[in-house]
Amino acid sequence: MFIDRAGIPFILIALGLALAAGWGGGRAWAVPFLVLAAFFVFFFRDPNRTTPAGPGLVVSPADGRVMIAGDPPGPGAPKGEWRQISIFLSPMDVHVNRTPVEGKVTHVEYHPGKFLPAYKVEAGQLNEWTEVWFERDGQPVVCRQIVGVLARRIVCRLKTGDVVARGQRFGVMKFGSRIDLFVPPDALIRVKPGDRVVAGETVLATVS
Repeated sequence: MFIDRAGIPFILIALGLALAAGWGGGRAWAVPFLVLAAFFVFFFRDPNRTTPAGPGLVVSPADGRVMIAGDPPGPGAPKGEWRQISIFLSPMDVHVNRTPVEGKVTHVEYHPGKFLPAYKVEAGQLNEWTEVWFERDGQPVVCRQIVGVLARRIVCRLKTGDVVARGQRFGVMKFGSRIDLFVPPDALIRVKPGDRVVAGETVLATVS
């Protein structure tokens, strides 16, 4: 079990506050900050995952619950024809994101926006997000990290031109959010709304 480096400042600040509170007011004053530090350790945990092998597999970029699995429900999809899989992450889920496919990063785009609840359909279009385009065997797959009410910070460590493996760590979303994944229209979707998925392990779809 690892801790994503994006969580280190939060953990250190909470521990520093615990030390200061304990020094100035006694052990009881340190307890809330120690609990906060423990929460940050839990939230930014980064467990190892075993990514399945096989041609054309698209794995989940996030832990969470499937909200949408099929045709895009609104106008927020990238230009073109797609099928969409949306995953809602609660604050209790692992928030480290993983690449859904192997291939090359062809485009990374940041879009400023609102902070609507991530479970709302329109959040995929109106909220702040970072979008990564992957190309595998000439086909695009698009992964969109979306903020919500609590999540106000997206970390994406990919840049245009990067070559990635399927299931590779690429970023983290802080304190709950959502991921929208867009696959080609002929992709076979293998999950349904309500399913629990695991980043880097659960197969969401297969593409030719």
